Amino acid sequence: MKKILFLGTLFVTLFANSQAFTGKGDSKLYMGANFQEYAIGVNAGYDIGLGENISVGINSSYALDIPNGIDADFLDRFDVKARFNANLGSVINISDKLDIYPGLSLSLKNFGGHLGARYFFSDGFGVYSELGVAFAKYNSKRLSIPEQIHNQFVANVGMLFNL
Repeated sequence: MKKILFLGTLFVTLFANSQAFTGKGDSKLYMGANFQEYAIGVNAGYDIGLGENISVGINSSYALDIPNGIDADFLDRFDVKARFNANLGSVINISDKLDIYPGLSLSLKNFGGHLGARYFFSDGFGVYSELGVAFAKYNSKRLSIPEQIHNQFVANVGMLFNL
């Protein structure tokens, strides 16, 4: 009985104190998988809170697996973005552990937008899921398949850490 009580208390302590976004100075490090029609890769980034519901950050993706023998060089596989997020967790107020954030990004490949969600299991660890799309591509002509990497609908999933 004492073990069950101890484990229950530990569980409540770990999960009750977690907050998805706390505002100014809040910093997050995240890494995960990146899925696109023409590539599967890795994704990593860092966000920092500037205000109660605003954060900025940097994000990078690299395409590891490109199907169908598509020949893509390093520059086609790599992308880096500056990001702006509107963190709506406190506005929607579903749970302190959940943050939903729409945002804009400016990358080496395009100007785009994203919609994501973060859920924290403890003060330091959580998961995220994010969908992104390019609004404007820097190359206005028809893109080759390697140029379409990071210029198409993307989905990212992974783990997230409070710093």
